[in-house]
Amino acid sequence: MYRKHSFFRALWRHTVLMLFVAFALFPILWVISASFNPANTLVGQRLIPSNVSLANYKELFTSEQYPIALWIRNSVVIGLITSTLVVVLTSFAAYAFSRFRFKGRRTGLFASLLIQVFPQMLAAVSIYLLVLSIGRLVPALGINTHAGLILVYLGGAMGVNAWLMKGYFDTIPNSLEESAMIDGASPFQAFYMIIIPLARPILAVIFLLQFIATYSEFILASVLISSSEKYTLAVGLQMFIHDQYASRWGVFAAASVLGALPIVLLFMFLQKYLVSGLTHGAVKG
Repeated sequence: MYRKHSFFRALWRHTVLMLFVAFALFPILWVISASFNPANTLVGQRLIPSNVSLANYKELFTSEQYPIALWIRNSVVIGLITSTLVVVLTSFAAYAFSRFRFKGRRTGLFASLLIQVFPQMLAAVSIYLLVLSIGRLVPALGINTHAGLILVYLGGAMGVNAWLMKGYFDTIPNSLEESAMIDGASPFQAFYMIIIPLARPILAVIFLLQFIATYSEFILASVLISSSEKYTLAVGLQMFIHDQYASRWGVFAAASVLGALPIVLLFMFLQKYLVSGLTHGAVKG
């Protein structure tokens, strides 16, 4: 009786799991199928197209109007630079909030979190005017520059990430840093050589989440970037369907599939850090 009950319970769990997996995979498979459909339309689209063709992918790489490789490169460069700077700046801020006690500490933490409640898109006009003013003083950080876009992304990424990393730093024993400083390490050496290696999992998570958010962001990029050669992938993709949903869905799907590859590769590269332990090998007994 107990074995029968366990069997049905395991069957129910696996059934629910398979439903969730199917629900998550169906849109991906549908887009992949549409990318191989030469009909270039969603009307009559099936999960397995009757006439498989690479025409949509060939059009992407032969058309001068849609430089998909350039857009992907722009998005990857902006995403990598933004994610790296966010991890570096957030690690310093989170370490200060975690280890030091100073006046205004709690106020600063809650203020940074409160600011994150309001999405950047609500301040798109203000951000545009601010970047426009900065560009008059420093043209390299103005409108239609990748540096200006990165600067905006940095301003909106610190709050929640600092909270996440601070919580992670709080779980690392202070005794590790104290032991290092007793052996002659400076506070910065203890932070760089002890804390950072132990915090690799949260650094990898923040880097990956920030890269995905930056890579797929559309509203601010479309407001601040105006020239086609500087478009990010998210802004460039809307060119395929902006003409009142003209018959460009097959090429749009093919571009979406190619655009997803950098995120997949980055996730595979960081996977070992995402599943690693908190302080693996640091403290024994």
